[in-house]
Order: sequence, then C-alpha cells, then structure tokens
Amino acid sequence: MKVKRIMANTATEDLDKAEAFYGGILGLERLMDHGWFRTYGSDERMRVQVSFGAEGGSGTELPDLSIEVDDIETALMRFEEASVPIEYGPVSEPWGVRRFYVRDPFGKLVNILQHE
Repeated sequence: MKVKRIMANTATEDLDKAEAFYGGILGLERLMDHGWFRTYGSDERMRVQVSFGAEGGSGTELPDLSIEVDDIETALMRFEEASVPIEYGPVSEPWGVRRFYVRDPFGKLVNILQHE
C-alpha cells in the first residue's frame, strides 16, 4: 500500500472565511466545492508529509499547519494588508527557514515559511 495524499480538514460553519484566508490571502485555488465542503490547493507537486513535535522550534508553540511559500516577503505583506496579526516573526531560524506565524479564521496556528 502507498499513501497518495494527506488532506487536513477543519470544521467551520463559515466557508467564506476559508475562501478569504486560504483563497484570497494565500492565493490557493478552489479545487472542489460541494457547497458544504471546499478544498483549496495548487497544482504544485508536493511530498506527502505528517509532522509531530513537542514545540515549534525557538521555544514557540507547535503550529497546526505549515505552509511553504516561494516569497515570504510577499506573503507577509498580504497578511499585514489583510490585518491578520503576526504572532511570531518574521525571523530567520538557525535551521535554514525564514518564517512567521498567523492564526487562520478558525484559530489554527499557521507557520508560513520559506527555505533560505
């Protein structure tokens, strides 16, 4: 057996908040819409990964989700323009990533990162 895909699901009664955060700010494409369930993504090829940790590094809280971007400064600007509070960073970490933390509209801590 081979794992082909891993999907994160978040419960919400307000799908428009997901659209604004994941579609609007992060620019993910709406891949599926059943009216009661939406999936966002991109056509980028990604590895299947599941991570586990006791903390998020540098003494931070473990994020619920990590999203790697190709331009951290543009991502930061988009979150600031949308008045989404930055909870940590931006900072260049000793393990080779530049990152910051935000909370999505559902309270999930999201690590936005770029490999340096």
